[in-house]
Amino acid sequence: MVMKKKVTVLTGAGVSAESGINTFRDAGGLWEGHDVMEVASPQGFYRNPGLVLEFYNQRRRQLHQVRPNKAHLALAELEREYDVTIITQNVDDLHERAGSTKVVHLHGELLKVRSTGDDSIVLEWKNDLKLGDLCEKGHQLRPHIVWFGEEVPMLEKAVQITSTSDILIIIGTSMQVYPAAGLVNYAPSGTPIYFIDPRPSVSGNDFNDLTILPQKAAEGVPELVRKLLNGQ
Repeated sequence: MVMKKKVTVLTGAGVSAESGINTFRDAGGLWEGHDVMEVASPQGFYRNPGLVLEFYNQRRRQLHQVRPNKAHLALAELEREYDVTIITQNVDDLHERAGSTKVVHLHGELLKVRSTGDDSIVLEWKNDLKLGDLCEKGHQLRPHIVWFGEEVPMLEKAVQITSTSDILIIIGTSMQVYPAAGLVNYAPSGTPIYFIDPRPSVSGNDFNDLTILPQKAAEGVPELVRKLLNGQ
């Protein structure tokens, strides 16, 4: 039995943007009109939990209205010939809906909530989350999202996956957000790296075996997947 080559895919907001999900923040540092620290930090939640819950309720409602795009679908198709693991900075479930079977969410998941009193209590959650929604131990539930200043619990797993890659594909991320941006440094020496982004922030000088496709995800990903499936 021939072992499939391991492809690790790092995805960021640019993949989801083409499905209609707004990217994390605009040039002014605001997220949907809010300072990010108001809605994406433990301090913001402590000060105004109702505002934070409603902010993520809006994101969750929007997620139910969008669909995976050609980039998501192409990555799922890549599993026909490769052992594919997606490590995403996105909190949506579009990779899973497209058919990808191994997805690691670095920054949490919008369709899950967890207890503010016991991090091990994580629940599936598709509807609005309100003040007074409690876990089994009586603690308020909060979005299962990694906020600024919080640890990234899936990072160690992501490092381990990246360190066993045969091919690394980076899509729709500036590679400026740490700790996710540091993952590329764990790929084995000589690993072919493909970077798909309309405004790539890296150059051939940054990595030895780097191919840049300066395209949007929905164009560049299907093109690359076709080449890989054809053995090019």
